[in-house]
Amino acid sequence: MSQRQLFIAAYDISSDERLRDALLVLKGYASGCQESVFECFLTPAERRDLLGAVNGIIDPEEDRFVLIRLDPRGKVRTRGRAVVPRNPPWFYVG
Repeated sequence: MSQRQLFIAAYDISSDERLRDALLVLKGYASGCQESVFECFLTPAERRDLLGAVNGIIDPEEDRFVLIRLDPRGKVRTRGRAVVPRNPPWFYVG
């Protein structure tokens, strides 16, 4: 099994319909979220699938989407009631 890496996914989508579609896709991959920013532990295959799904939804002229891999050596800092992201032994994607 491939090792999952932690990514932060964020979007700014102008159409309500595309926004709803992107939200549904990202919720299928996310382990946590706040507003339009999501924590996603992804394998390389899941990353490709997520990018393909989002690419089929967004309008590149009007919308923005970013997927950033976080350096696993970096220290995670949380504020308020936030919970440190964890990579559990299994994920349900879908």
